[in-house]
Amino acid sequence: MYEKLIPDMIVESVYEIDLNMLKKRGINNLVIDIDNTLVPYKCKLPDKKTIEWFERLKQNGFKICLISNNTERRVNEFREKIGVPGIAWAIKPRKGAFKKALKILNAKPNETALIGDQIFTDILGGKRAGLYTILVKPLSKEEFGWTRLMRRAERHFLKRIEEYGDQF
Repeated sequence: MYEKLIPDMIVESVYEIDLNMLKKRGINNLVIDIDNTLVPYKCKLPDKKTIEWFERLKQNGFKICLISNNTERRVNEFREKIGVPGIAWAIKPRKGAFKKALKILNAKPNETALIGDQIFTDILGGKRAGLYTILVKPLSKEEFGWTRLMRRAERHFLKRIEEYGDQF
């Protein structure tokens, strides 16, 4: 019942993701959330560390598409700095934007991972689209009002996952 809410992997940050493990799983494509996944909420542009991480992804042969519920302007300003496509107004967790990302990447779901910081938008949407899902710890406590409310439910849900694991 809850399987679409349980991430395949949980890490502290994007920098902890084992890229070799993803490659071994046949994952060559990444769909990545922006706010509180790559940079803190309201941070307009990628920092040097984030830009270098994207360069490493590209050097390792990953194709990348950003995905965000934020505005076109926000996504475009960010994606232009790292040279990847992006989708704004994604309406996550609906599947449409994830399918659009797969089309942009010319990818199959089983070759693609979603990286995000929210269970009820990123992870649920990625699972509904058939993607491998990676949950990262949010980078900032400052967030959109609705997101703050959802975080309470997420904390409870994550605690249950930790307690019961696969038995949940």
